[in-house]
Amino acid sequence: MDPRTSAQDVMRCDLCETAVVQMHCDTCLVNLCKACVGEHTISDKSKKHEIVTSNLRKTTPLYPGCASHVKEQCEMYCNQCDILVCATCVASDQHLGHKLSKILQVLDERKEKIMNKQMELKETICPTYMDIASDIQNRISQIEKNCEDLSAAIEEQGDVLHREIRKHVTNLQDEVHDLKIKQLKTLQKHLDEITVTISDIKNEISWIEAFVDSNDITKLLAINLTTTIDKYKNLPQKILPSLPKFTPGKILGEEIRKLFGVLAPSFMTLEKHGYSMRTTQKSPEAGSSPPVKQLLDEPETVTNIHTGYENLLNVACRGDEEIWTSGTDNTMKLFSINQGSLLKSITTKSGNKLYDLAVTKNGDLVYTDHMDNSVNIVKNEGIEEIIKTQKWGPYSVCITLSFDLLVIMYNIREKQSKVVRYSGFTKKQTIQFDDQGKPLYSTGFYYRHITENRNLDICVSDHKAGAVVVVNQAGKMRFRYTGRTPGLKIEPFNPRGIITDSQSHILTADDNSLCVHVIDQDGHFVRYINCGLSEPMGLCIDSNDYLFVAQYRNGKVKKIKYLQ
Repeated sequence: MDPRTSAQDVMRCDLCETAVVQMHCDTCLVNLCKACVGEHTISDKSKKHEIVTSNLRKTTPLYPGCASHVKEQCEMYCNQCDILVCATCVASDQHLGHKLSKILQVLDERKEKIMNKQMELKETICPTYMDIASDIQNRISQIEKNCEDLSAAIEEQGDVLHREIRKHVTNLQDEVHDLKIKQLKTLQKHLDEITVTISDIKNEISWIEAFVDSNDITKLLAINLTTTIDKYKNLPQKILPSLPKFTPGKILGEEIRKLFGVLAPSFMTLEKHGYSMRTTQKSPEAGSSPPVKQLLDEPETVTNIHTGYENLLNVACRGDEEIWTSGTDNTMKLFSINQGSLLKSITTKSGNKLYDLAVTKNGDLVYTDHMDNSVNIVKNEGIEEIIKTQKWGPYSVCITLSFDLLVIMYNIREKQSKVVRYSGFTKKQTIQFDDQGKPLYSTGFYYRHITENRNLDICVSDHKAGAVVVVNQAGKMRFRYTGRTPGLKIEPFNPRGIITDSQSHILTADDNSLCVHVIDQDGHFVRYINCGLSEPMGLCIDSNDYLFVAQYRNGKVKKIKYLQ
């Protein structure tokens, strides 16, 4: 094999083309063996040849030639004129008093800037676009899954409607059949009676004919047919059957759509600042560890907000400046936290009282209407139904870190409870039983509230069970907290509202002992918060870990600081 053409051979000298490369001219970018170094340097004496070992090639800068002075190399840079200059240029009056820099310094600075830009492209911009591509791909997958689920739901609704129509058709046909049997039976009985009478009349006719043919004057004078004839002259009643009729109902397209169901409006929007550049640190929502905050020795009441409700149930933070509230009626009120003033009041779409409310990451209000079997969103001054169920009524709701909806559902007939996760308003997960097939949550119509912890655990306050039931993201049981603390006598645990903070504490209101229980993410008791609470119900926490407590009887929301 020819060593000069073999790809497996070592690098050869560019001059002799036989010896192994040992040196390199950074000026001319030529590979050399030691024997050819002298020949190369004398071949062009106009250049300053920078000879280095081959492993250090390209370490010497390639000085450019001067545009004004032939055969001169520019080793300086004029900052004021923004040009490269040679030694002769520097000695002239043209750059007198100008700030000059060594070209190597400029080279290093430019390299650093280029490397920084390259680093930004490599570690920030490119990963950001990869995240955007991944996000778009996820949305494509969600749309495909959502449309498949929608098609399945529509098909199922069509089957339900077909079954109902077939059931109605069968019932009507059964009614027609029963009517036919009843009327035919009546007419057949009447026909049988007439048939018997006809037979009797024919017998009378035959008997009379026999008498007439006998010419027996004695018998003819003795016969009296008046009574017999009169009997048959009293004709029977005429039975007129009521013939059944079918009047088809008018089938209107609009009524069919209302009966069958309609698709909620769907549209695409362009959000100018929807994406943000990736940073080297993950956001808290992405699971990074937040700053550690210690508990205050004594929680402090910051302010009280009067809501005007006779019976206040729920509170939800809308950023750090506003809170949504609801009570035992059908209104939702938005308050300013700092001023305590009412900003807005909204009535439910159905007019029914709502059960629970939550706020999305975009600041939109979500509420549950268990009497209407719907979950609704208040958006752009309008109310849109986003989830509609058949047999299960939605009660408590929360927004997860991944923007899913977690909804506690209850079936009145079957007296069963479950947690359903909706992604893009499509059912994604159902949590109802433990590994032994036993219900995770109590039965019966009782208060239950739900939240998600930073470790993605799903936490439910189960009032009837007197427990906080915590499962992991997959729905597997982690622990039950029953509020029983050794060495401390308290009233029976009656959990109501539930929320979590930046430290993964789980906080739940206890309207029996008039306090808020704080437990850690593994179910261990941490402390109580009371601050003179009056029947605490709903809870929420803002981004600064201020706790807001909805108080049932006095209709006030109390803002509490409990973390440093």
